[in-house]
Amino acid sequence: MTAASPPKKNRWSWRSQAFRGLVYQIVALGLIALVVWYLAHNTLDNMRTRGIQSGFDFLNSPAGFDIGESLYPFDSAESYWRAFLIGLSNTLRVAIIGIVLTTVIGTLVGVGRFSRNGLVRGLCSAYVEFFRNVPVLLQLLMWYLLFTEMLPMASEALHVGPLYLSKNGINFPIPVWAAGHAWVAVGGVLGLVLAWLHRRWAMRRFHATGQPPSLFWAPLAIVIGAVLLGWLAGGAPMALDSPKEGEFAIEGGGALTPEFMAVLLGLTIYTAAFVAEVVRGGIQSVPRGQSEASAALGLNRAQEMRLVMLPQALRVIIPPLTNQYLNLTKNSSLAVAIGYPDVVSIANTAINQTGRAVECIAIVMLVYLSTSLATSLLMNWYNARAAIKER
Repeated sequence: MTAASPPKKNRWSWRSQAFRGLVYQIVALGLIALVVWYLAHNTLDNMRTRGIQSGFDFLNSPAGFDIGESLYPFDSAESYWRAFLIGLSNTLRVAIIGIVLTTVIGTLVGVGRFSRNGLVRGLCSAYVEFFRNVPVLLQLLMWYLLFTEMLPMASEALHVGPLYLSKNGINFPIPVWAAGHAWVAVGGVLGLVLAWLHRRWAMRRFHATGQPPSLFWAPLAIVIGAVLLGWLAGGAPMALDSPKEGEFAIEGGGALTPEFMAVLLGLTIYTAAFVAEVVRGGIQSVPRGQSEASAALGLNRAQEMRLVMLPQALRVIIPPLTNQYLNLTKNSSLAVAIGYPDVVSIANTAINQTGRAVECIAIVMLVYLSTSLATSLLMNWYNARAAIKER
């Protein structure tokens, strides 16, 4: 006698919790879409009643203003959308470089809080307490005044080798573009791929033999070697565009403006203080027995921190670290206070000239929303990889 099969559940029945949850989500999304449509329709209606122009057609019009700092040439006759692209590139330049520097400085300071040297430990604590408790806008203004008021004029620039330091910023030599530089780029990409493959091989060897791998110097040597081979394959281009003293300014070469340096240093040093506390908290979350076990295995303090403590602390460090990356990116909007031409500064100029406030603000919101979501997705992926896998 066979047992009766259990009755099949109807997934589309109102008694199904999953079905009810799906219906509630659809209703909630519909209500949100309705509210957004009402607000947009009402705003456009009021603007039309008052004779205010609306729409994004102005993006194809000539901008009519110059941009003091850009990664590629821009002329005032070019369109607004190209001006916004330059503002976006300036924002991303500060955000990406700032995130890298913040990670390095914050990790070093956070690890330094556990140093057995009282002076190092005290300096790291003082750094955190000072820079974390001073508003970031004041720090931006402090760095900007430092670069613009305490440095000499361009005619009296400090000259250190090929570098010039003045109120106009730092001027330095840059390579003159040649076809051989494409081979340098190819070598760099190939070196990164080989370094990644070497890292995977080294980790497999470590798990098999227990011998600590070289996860920094060996990959770095591979990348440098690949770049050098690409440079040789491209004909070893050597031409440089070096800066030289002009009548009123330093001419030629590359330059880092005071505005860029002030924004970068201010955001980096401020955010690194919070990252240091995140790192400190993550390390303290690792059970003390792990440190004692490392000492029993004969690992020194550096090996203990690099191979035992930090890898286990990552699962605690990464989520709040993501918040600090997002804060740094969004705080870059304060650069408008010192004249750095980021996307907010470009939007302010466009609003003053076109009167399209709603459209320009919408573009700025879209930029920061996109960068924040991209950062979150990348860090969530890394968090999933760093999480401890349970058997």
